[in-house]
Amino acid sequence: MLDRVLNPSASGPIFARQDGVATGWAVSTAPVGYAQAVDAMEARAAAIAEGRAGELIWLLEHPPIYTAGVSSKPADLLEPGRFPVFQSGRGGQFTYHGPGQRVVYVMLDLSKRQRDVRAFVGALETWVIGALATFNVTGAVRPGRVGVWVERRTPGAPVREDKIAAIGVKLRRWVSFHGVSLNVEPDLGHFSGIVPCGIAEHGVTSLVDLGLPVTLDEADEALRANFTQVFGPVDAAPAPI
Repeated sequence: MLDRVLNPSASGPIFARQDGVATGWAVSTAPVGYAQAVDAMEARAAAIAEGRAGELIWLLEHPPIYTAGVSSKPADLLEPGRFPVFQSGRGGQFTYHGPGQRVVYVMLDLSKRQRDVRAFVGALETWVIGALATFNVTGAVRPGRVGVWVERRTPGAPVREDKIAAIGVKLRRWVSFHGVSLNVEPDLGHFSGIVPCGIAEHGVTSLVDLGLPVTLDEADEALRANFTQVFGPVDAAPAPI
């Protein structure tokens, strides 16, 4: 069985800022190039660390690309000429980004929350699992595997576990960047050019693949509502680019 992440308690958000200041929430409506997004994200994270800017959650889509995390293995890039490949400073291995996938860059100041990386990753998992529950999807985490998974049950067949959301973060001066990608309606065939996150024995899925006609806007609303339950209040903010 998959291991569930507990929902936030009724006592309040589990990873809130100590001063109660709201986090900026920005959505880019047009696809953003990966290199440009990373430059903007790293600049914003530096500004947060220096006290020149507030925290920011940035939701966007990328054109079809593969990214290689710091633990990636060259052999896991099965089709190197299929899409552009970018080296990434985040944790993890190879992943795919593209239209229909909600990428969420998470720029939070853990010195204002908890200086606990394990608790932070757990809070991200809890956030995503709560958002999935909005659509009656049971998400879970698995020891030894990063991300959020769902069980796929077919009569007469063994239970299958597919990844629906990836998590890969980095911290610099206790400010996070990179973040989460949630499969809403991407072309799942695009994942075949890599071994996603280095895990060949399990597949990938999406909300639409699960039979749920969820739009990006609906996914965004679920993410926003559940973010407030885990991390605290948000305010609308402009995208960095």
